Amino acid sequence: MELTLATVLVAFAGVFLISFMRGAFGGGFAIVGIPLLSTVMDPVTAGGLLAPLFIAMDLYALRYWKPSTWSRPDLRLLLPGLVTGVGFGYLLFRALDHRAIAIMMAAITLVFVGLWLLRGGEVTHRPRSTPKAIAAGLTSGVTTMVAHSGGPPLAMYLLPLGLTKEIYAGTTSLFFTVGNATKLVPWLLLVQPAAGTWMLMAICLFAIPAGVWSGWRLHGALDQRQVYRACYALLAVTALKLLWDGVSGYLA
Repeated sequence: MELTLATVLVAFAGVFLISFMRGAFGGGFAIVGIPLLSTVMDPVTAGGLLAPLFIAMDLYALRYWKPSTWSRPDLRLLLPGLVTGVGFGYLLFRALDHRAIAIMMAAITLVFVGLWLLRGGEVTHRPRSTPKAIAAGLTSGVTTMVAHSGGPPLAMYLLPLGLTKEIYAGTTSLFFTVGNATKLVPWLLLVQPAAGTWMLMAICLFAIPAGVWSGWRLHGALDQRQVYRACYALLAVTALKLLWDGVSGYLA
């Protein structure tokens, strides 16, 4: 990959945007920034670039999303499925039809958002469910490994629980800290970044502190309802992006 000024600027902006999402909502919306990166590099190279940068984002975000913001009962249910799902995603990466997975995940997410809209945009509190948590963790592990899109399955489990905005963001942040650490080596083995990619990673590191801090400030300025509405809106954007990736892949 050639390090042109355009490549550096676009990658820096993409990493800033993803870091901003990490600070504002705890993570899970990395795919929102990937279209920007895809204008200057192919998606697989973008995945290899982001895998180590996610670790840096996670470590910096822990300055804000401290243990007091983690829902430990939910994490105990979610994390085993997450780690297992990342393993499945690695084993199936080359065999899976990424387009079909993207379309399926998009359809499920859009139905979830649609049902929320039919309820008038209000959060219906539901009790914690062990089977749903395990399924969410497993599905999120597979999709985060395959396409850096593990946010929708986790959000579909956590949002109906009616957690406070801080607990929701903190739990999401730690969940993806574990997931990103688990998938780092598999992604590097699959992609094997070139020297230029490593250099671009080093440059993009400087976008992370400002991005996470800016997102965290936005989170503090929003009330509970605004944060949840923003999460549902981002889910819809993510789903539409996944749908476009899947359908355009078949049409290409």
